[in-house]
Amino acid sequence: MTKVALVTPYYPPKIGGVERYVAQLAQGLAGETDFTPVVITTRAKGLRTHRSVEDGIEVIRLGAWFRVSNTPLSPLWPLQVRRWLRRTEAQIVNAHAPVPGLGDIAILASGQRRVVFTYHAGTMHKGAEGSGLADRIIAAYERFVLPRVFDRCDVPVPVGPSSLAAGKPGAVLITPGVDLARFTPGETASRGRELVYVGRMDRTSSWKGVDVLINALSLLGDIPGLRLKLVGEGDALPDHLALAQRLGVRDRVDAAGALAGDELVRAMQTAAVLVLPSTTDAECAGTVLMEAMACSTPVVASDVGSLAYVVNDGEAGIIVPPADPVRLAAACRELLTDPERAAKLGAAGRARAEAMFAWPHLVGRYAAVFAGLTLERSTSTKRSTSAR
Repeated sequence: MTKVALVTPYYPPKIGGVERYVAQLAQGLAGETDFTPVVITTRAKGLRTHRSVEDGIEVIRLGAWFRVSNTPLSPLWPLQVRRWLRRTEAQIVNAHAPVPGLGDIAILASGQRRVVFTYHAGTMHKGAEGSGLADRIIAAYERFVLPRVFDRCDVPVPVGPSSLAAGKPGAVLITPGVDLARFTPGETASRGRELVYVGRMDRTSSWKGVDVLINALSLLGDIPGLRLKLVGEGDALPDHLALAQRLGVRDRVDAAGALAGDELVRAMQTAAVLVLPSTTDAECAGTVLMEAMACSTPVVASDVGSLAYVVNDGEAGIIVPPADPVRLAAACRELLTDPERAAKLGAAGRARAEAMFAWPHLVGRYAAVFAGLTLERSTSTKRSTSAR
């Protein structure tokens, strides 16, 4: 068995697309493959390293000394990562980003190990009011640091065509996936008139476009019984609820908190429409879209990142221009008032999820990448030995 270190800035129980991606990959590799995963990530609180087994996966959580925006950092990580790669006997490093820091350090500390770099976003420019300094730092990182990180890796993996890893030499596209046994279609009769958003609501993630969605809701006041369910947490939630209050729709907005397991599936199954209103290419593949599609729920998403690739406009849902509440409201209205079209898009979404986003297939692609690197290393070692 070959040990693979999956290095990610965050990991469940924290909720997010990258977190779910790495967790599903770890579980898949721990199944019927020749690779044993070990996860190296960060702690939510505390400075000491914590080592545990979670759902059968070895997880090493490093302490973070401080955070810049949404990025955990520590000056000890170069030494700690190098030590844990050695102690776990990892032969392959699979780093995940776009959050700069831990993934970059793991790649630079990988030594002679083979490196796979999975990049989960296009440019991380926020483009929001007050983000000028952050955008300048991100621009410098993407221009000067990131290319050198890519140069150091053996295989870049974009999670969508808009990822900054796309087009790099040797790149292998591996999108997020969905657990088709968990996310299944519900009863058609159970669908109400509820728009559902699933994702984080941090002030540093204003590009998620929740404010755009609330503005769109205010344009749909003539639809009886229409509600918006916000699934997730973050320090921007009070801001969103205050906006809903100013627009006169606070009584139609439900803050459900962070849902997981059966509760999350149920929210997807009963939604009339799942909406992902992101405004920048920081949103790459949109895992929640795939999960909703697997539940036969029609989706509406912005034309940013790789969301159009996931949905295929008009097949599983509707793609609208970003930051346009009028067009967003019109797309939602179309699906809310035409149940036959909504059901058709939902059924097509399930078929698309089965054909393109099933996790066993995607884990198999990773296993093939890892196997190729293992074979290359073995061949190189034999040649080196023969030369002596």
